[in-house]
Amino acid sequence: MNAGQQPVSPTPTRGALTQPTNRFVGTSRERDEEFDDSEEPLPRTQFLPDHSLTALAWNDSPDIGFRASLNPYRGCEHGCIYCYARPTHEYLGFSSGLDFETRIMVKERAPELLRAELASSKWQPQTIAMSGVTDCYQPVERMLELTRRCLAVLAEFRNPVGIVTKNRLVTRDIDLLQELARHNAVVAFISLTTLDTELRRVMEPRTSPPAARLATISDLARAGIPVGVLTAPMIPGLNDHELPNLLGAAADAGAQFAGYVTLRLPWQNKDLFEQWLTEHFPQRKDKVLAGIRAVRDGDLNSTEFGTRMRGSGPRADQIEKLFAVGCRKAGLNREPLNLSTAAFRRPGGVQLELL
Repeated sequence: MNAGQQPVSPTPTRGALTQPTNRFVGTSRERDEEFDDSEEPLPRTQFLPDHSLTALAWNDSPDIGFRASLNPYRGCEHGCIYCYARPTHEYLGFSSGLDFETRIMVKERAPELLRAELASSKWQPQTIAMSGVTDCYQPVERMLELTRRCLAVLAEFRNPVGIVTKNRLVTRDIDLLQELARHNAVVAFISLTTLDTELRRVMEPRTSPPAARLATISDLARAGIPVGVLTAPMIPGLNDHELPNLLGAAADAGAQFAGYVTLRLPWQNKDLFEQWLTEHFPQRKDKVLAGIRAVRDGDLNSTEFGTRMRGSGPRADQIEKLFAVGCRKAGLNREPLNLSTAAFRRPGGVQLELL
């Protein structure tokens, strides 16, 4: 174990096993196991106020299909071990390990801030991504309803939104999603990484089980809401063999669209993922890591635009072809996905525009 990592007892309700040192912090605490053999207490989830002055975040990445994203929460209770957002918690002074899934920043004013941004004459109507970083339907949303209140604002302005989630809680908001769907202003993608309930339990510990995610796709489709499946991440040697079955099951449930991303492991995610493999899949660890390196030019991560989402080399090409064939057989992506800003409005009309 590397210096700066605090061991804790593994638990299926957490994804990470350690607290890796924050690379922006010069000091760290270590426990001397020779003199202190007591178990570290399991961390309890804390919800902390986020005092951001804007609701939206912006990116200019050429391989991401949106510029504006809305994340009511920073950090994520779901605890998915592979999450690419883990290193972002270090900018807040936290760890990308257990802190990421137990110290959740809450943007309490997100709905009000969003309303102000959409009402501004500077706003150019465009699709906003929800869960561009962390899941907007993580468990605390059931109580706080920040995502629902933001959706209510988007529906009022008729501004298009794309949602990605692993949580069945999204079906709570079918009424608002239907209102947006009337104006071709919404699509919901359900993230589906495995049909193996045991793998889901340890890889994505606080998410909805596979059967519940498929039921969510069915409920959304029956309600007339455009719905897709996001098979992400595909992890060579761990779940990539499931890709055709994932696509088929999602299509049978009512999905119209599909996408995928190949695993990449930025910064401390490398160590966290290796520790997780050692704990849960020791016999497959070397095979999985070799598979990741095979699509990442010998490394566990790549940052090159154009290939970072898919990987490169023969193994990456194989996954891409498997996805294309799976979509064709399942009847996915037959129609283009184009959300519309044509119905966008600012409540108050001309008077608000003059302001």
